Amino acid sequence: MTKEMQSVPGAMTLAEMKEFAGFSSATQRYIRRSLDVGLDRSDAVETWSRDTVEEAGIKVQISLYRRLDAIRKDIPEDCAIDSIEAFMPSLISLAAFDLGQGRIHSFPAFRFLYERLLGPESRPWLPGAFCAAASLPHLHPKTRKELLQSISEAAATAPGWSTREPSFFPEWVEKVDMSKAAH
Repeated sequence: MTKEMQSVPGAMTLAEMKEFAGFSSATQRYIRRSLDVGLDRSDAVETWSRDTVEEAGIKVQISLYRRLDAIRKDIPEDCAIDSIEAFMPSLISLAAFDLGQGRIHSFPAFRFLYERLLGPESRPWLPGAFCAAASLPHLHPKTRKELLQSISEAAATAPGWSTREPSFFPEWVEKVDMSKAAH
């Protein structure tokens, strides 16, 4: 590999951080919460719930995200139709839940979250799962339209996918009380 083709250390992490910063604050919050739930990083209810409704939603998410280990194990190694039977229905169901929460408004945000939840091996399957979940009738027609229009032609028709692991995993950051901060 020539020197020009080698990636600069940290450049991909910076690109991932920049992409995350471009999402709305509600999307960023949902992605961080989902990573806490899906990667079992912390007590998501304690960290993220602001009221009983949000607490109930997080508990449902925790229950549904228990499927992640099985979904990860079922990621197909090839494109044979018979190899997707155990994988795609579960992935679409989970994606439908996440899209139905109203915090993921685009394919890039969905891809960002699911690459981290499932790993790089899932990348070829994410456009199909997103389109299927975004087409389901539980979403308002306007929402379905916005979601489906958010996937680029390049993402939908990619001839190949990177196998590079994501390097930036956003987490909860405590707010700093500026009145008590050292000057």
